[in-house]
Amino acid sequence: MNNFTFYSPTCFVFGKDSESQAGALVRRFGGSRVLIHFGGGSALRSGLIDRVEASLEAAGITSFRLGGVKPNPRSGLVYEGIELCRREKIDFILAVGGGSSIDSAKAIAAGTVYDGDFWDFYSGKPITEALPVGTVLTISAAGSEGSPDSVITLENGMYKRGASGDAIRPKFSILNPALTQTLPAFQTAAGITDIMAHLYERYLTNTKEVEVTDRMIEALLLTMIHEGPRVIADPNNYEARANIMWAGMMAHNNSCGVGRSQDWNSHNIEHELSALYDCAHGAGLAVTLPAVFTYVMNHDVMRFAQVAVRVWGCQMDFAHPEVTAKEGIEKLRQFFISIGMPRNFAELGAREEDIPVLVENLCRGDGRPGTISGFVTLNEDDCANIYRLML
Repeated sequence: MNNFTFYSPTCFVFGKDSESQAGALVRRFGGSRVLIHFGGGSALRSGLIDRVEASLEAAGITSFRLGGVKPNPRSGLVYEGIELCRREKIDFILAVGGGSSIDSAKAIAAGTVYDGDFWDFYSGKPITEALPVGTVLTISAAGSEGSPDSVITLENGMYKRGASGDAIRPKFSILNPALTQTLPAFQTAAGITDIMAHLYERYLTNTKEVEVTDRMIEALLLTMIHEGPRVIADPNNYEARANIMWAGMMAHNNSCGVGRSQDWNSHNIEHELSALYDCAHGAGLAVTLPAVFTYVMNHDVMRFAQVAVRVWGCQMDFAHPEVTAKEGIEKLRQFFISIGMPRNFAELGAREEDIPVLVENLCRGDGRPGTISGFVTLNEDDCANIYRLML
């Protein structure tokens, strides 16, 4: 296990009707003029935004709205939010929604107090200062409610990139599983896929002797395998949604990733798909993960065999561990299909003729050096071959 420092100060308030505590929590963490940042229709139609505003008003807090966040959140709205926060002297950002709203809120929080272009942070500059952020989660998926991470798409070039820093880790996150019960089955399944991807991307490590975090990841994967089909069959299953919501946070606040190298090649490869085609991130991951794993499996075939046995119940073929590893990857692929996720490029709306563009943006775009690195280092030919495995 590698040396590490783990700092995760987010206050989590979990359970039914917990959004009624938004005002008290903002006040507790020093907010007095709040930007409520959200997507649109469902948060308004359900009355959630009104309930949050009422809670803020009861706590004596002034609030402003900025809706319009889209999946794969865009830089244009971030710039608009930064301008609004500076003009109105906002001192706290409250994201209401899923990972897209939270990631956009984090970008606004960092950009508001920075003299330069917020995109500097998404090009590698560390985030050391930001307005405080809180969340009211409505989709179990990205884990942004407990993480120091944010992903934004730059509209000039359609580059989808990430930034990270403890300054943008939420001060509090309100997690009410009931708020996810009205989600369409496809969005629920895409969220489950994203959660599992966050776990696998940490499981693929070159660090030895990481049994504690291996077992934590395996337990959370088993939880998703159990709860995923239950919630697809019965969207109103509160207990299944509660387990998925907490697993989503645990999958990405990095408690499962400390002390070990991590991968993230699959996320980088998928980001180009959702940037170019605007497909759901989880849907893109459902197609990407099996392709990447098949391509890199022989780098450490026993790690893939281990997860196949411990999580998917495969029998270990000691004479031919690659057989076990492949069986585990196929079980993962079939699980994604069983909950309604796409299986190939065509079902994502992606096209074979776009592979050169995807590879160029992935490996060279926005100043990248021609490779991406994680569990293994992949060059442009490798990435093109992986995209072709998705056809």
